[in-house]
Amino acid sequence: MVQITSRRALLGAAALLSMAAAPAAAYDHGSPSPSGDRLVVSVSHAGRADGTYLLRCHPTRGRHPHPAAACDVLDRRTVWGRDPFAPVPPRRPCTMVYGGPATAHITGTWAGRPVDARYNRKNGCEIARWNDLVPVLPELRS
Repeated sequence: MVQITSRRALLGAAALLSMAAAPAAAYDHGSPSPSGDRLVVSVSHAGRADGTYLLRCHPTRGRHPHPAAACDVLDRRTVWGRDPFAPVPPRRPCTMVYGGPATAHITGTWAGRPVDARYNRKNGCEIARWNDLVPVLPELRS
């Protein structure tokens, strides 16, 4: 009985050590799924950048204007415990700066999770959220 308990304790400690050795900053996509990560990016009221673009990552492909750079940005923003597509939190104080009428909608799957995120540039927080995803979203001047 003592041997089984100590063996379980050793196995548990080994599992914790292996988890601690993994990098904490990056989210592990795990083994690539047959279809990889797939996002549809629709941009409106942004001038020449208007359109709907397919972005695939892992492996990189699709009809997005900058697929490799867009996938790199998403990989860097995908951190354990944070959603790279999260909306601005309610009641966050934001500067009242208007960044223009551009809007975007991103749908699909990223890191095995469904994505349905909307973007605009109606205040400083929304502009910063948009800019954090450039070049997934087009670079616009305010």
